[in-house]
Amino acid sequence: MDAEGLSHLDEHGRANMVDVGGKDSTLRVARARARVRMGSDTARAVAAGDGPKGEVLGVARLAGIQAAKQTSALIPLAHNLPLTLVHLSASVDVPAGLVEIQSEVRTMERTGVEMEALVACSVAALTVYDMVKGLEKGIVIEQVLLLEKHGGRSDYVLADAHAEANSAPAGPASRSPSLEPGGAQAQPAPGTPQRPSLQGAGATLITISTSKAAGEGEDLSGAKLVELALGLGAEVLAREVIPDDRALIEERLCHWIAAEGCSLILTSGGTGFSPSDVTPEATRAVLEREAPGIAEAMRSASREHTRHWMLSRGTAGVAGGTLIVNFPGSPASIEQTGEAIAASLPHALRLIAGLRDAH
Repeated sequence: MDAEGLSHLDEHGRANMVDVGGKDSTLRVARARARVRMGSDTARAVAAGDGPKGEVLGVARLAGIQAAKQTSALIPLAHNLPLTLVHLSASVDVPAGLVEIQSEVRTMERTGVEMEALVACSVAALTVYDMVKGLEKGIVIEQVLLLEKHGGRSDYVLADAHAEANSAPAGPASRSPSLEPGGAQAQPAPGTPQRPSLQGAGATLITISTSKAAGEGEDLSGAKLVELALGLGAEVLAREVIPDDRALIEERLCHWIAAEGCSLILTSGGTGFSPSDVTPEATRAVLEREAPGIAEAMRSASREHTRHWMLSRGTAGVAGGTLIVNFPGSPASIEQTGEAIAASLPHALRLIAGLRDAH
């Protein structure tokens, strides 16, 4: 292939960062895998959390997460991306002497996160090596590869990725701990209710800010909405940034209310006392039924963090089969108020959908 066909080369054949400014910000997901080969005795120590430097997999997890966030500092032509999720898991096949690490990385951006997923696995594997090299010198990192990527112009799935996942070793000789401190599978305590999930729900996230719509500064509040939605298991259908224009806000809300599969709209910004703050008015104009309890719970949660909590005018309610919730424009406030209502959102959506068992 000549230089004209290589997007990382300029017209003189020199390495160059790709300009992704013309691409759309969409959900991008990548999964990678690394395998570390060692003796069975060493693998047994890893599975038991008895490495010479302490519990192995918990440290590897933190190293992989930190590495994913530093990818652009390690890979010269990689873009600096705000990541909404970095998750690592592992399995230990004691008889085979094999530690397998998998990573999943997500972002709502203009370019993919394959390198972040690969870097996370690579550094986690190196950390496993470092944690147990006192037990064995012949450890081999024998594989680091991309399992799949989704989002952007093309998707990719390794041909054997799902087949291998379905044929993972099982039985008493093999353990599959998560990468949590202690090496044990993370499970809720007995009697502890599991957090409800928005699995299968389609969510649209709208940042309402005239300055952000004009390209002034990073949309941190939108990124927090993405983090909230994905953390609850929702599928992010779209992320928009629009100015504080009441007619436009109403138009975009109506568009997504009518869109197939959109059961949740989360907005950020425009809920204060400024003359330009018109998000509540635009939202009420399209609502069929208000849900005052949601907005009250959010303001109550803010009370612990700011003396101006009562100045938020955000509202919430139902239009068609869609729940709309106004969040403040502050990223910190989104995190605080989102936590306050997260457990009730899945139940609300089931009720809106008319599922009788939701009661």
